[in-house]
Amino acid sequence: MHANAVNVSRIFRLFIYSNLYISLCAVLMITQTNHFFKLQYNTRIFYLFVFCATLCSYNFHWYLTPFVTSTSLRIAWNDAHRRLLLSIYIVMLVASAILALQLTAHWLPLSVGVLATFLYTAPKIPHKYFSLLSKIAVGKTLFLTFVWMYVTTALPILIADTSWTMAHTLFCISRFSLIYAICILFDYRDREADRAQGVKSMITWMSEKHILVIFLVALLLFVISTVALSTQSFSPFSIVLLLIPGGIVLGLYNYARRHFSDYLYYFILDGLMMFSSLLTLLFRI
Repeated sequence: MHANAVNVSRIFRLFIYSNLYISLCAVLMITQTNHFFKLQYNTRIFYLFVFCATLCSYNFHWYLTPFVTSTSLRIAWNDAHRRLLLSIYIVMLVASAILALQLTAHWLPLSVGVLATFLYTAPKIPHKYFSLLSKIAVGKTLFLTFVWMYVTTALPILIADTSWTMAHTLFCISRFSLIYAICILFDYRDREADRAQGVKSMITWMSEKHILVIFLVALLLFVISTVALSTQSFSPFSIVLLLIPGGIVLGLYNYARRHFSDYLYYFILDGLMMFSSLLTLLFRI
């Protein structure tokens, strides 16, 4: 019985720490965008591309993250499985390139997403020109939030070649503000390490009071933009499903500032980005 529990724990850690989970989150978020706006394009290829590209990007990011003494199980796991991270990165890089060739008709919006994703990890590359980016990347949290919103929300709309509407704008704002609220908690947890490494972000240098204000403003913007979707033919039930993760994030704010468990951050908080997408898929609204 104990051995089975250990094996399940190992498989779960592999699922989370190898970035399979976060890659699936990205795909689920795109399915919700496609569903709400009834987008027509080669979704199968795009899902595969985003899954492989996310897996590639995150494994590259974590492979370049240096080992430091920490209570985080993920840091220790990464150090023990560095070859695995590198192998996944290389395989997914090749797979992403092959899939991208089938999306070349949309090379411009696709290139924006690829470049933005690369620039977020670039400061970790051990070269003076790239390392310099960490000293000036004051808005790194905003940048990461933009990448997630763009790839999972704006990019599918652009690839589908559909006319941009107010509903698209409100949905982008809604998703951006929710992801930003979640990212604020990640930045709060990492701020001591960021300060030690000279990484700059707004959250790193702000007081607790100012962090709370920005967090609440982000959630307020999330609520306003989401409720405003009701004027764009979104059903009341859809609005409720979209709002649920925001309520959970708000409820977790104080707890997440005191407890830094890997599973809380990399499973629950990361999962809240796609939670309404999962609910949408389950209820088939």
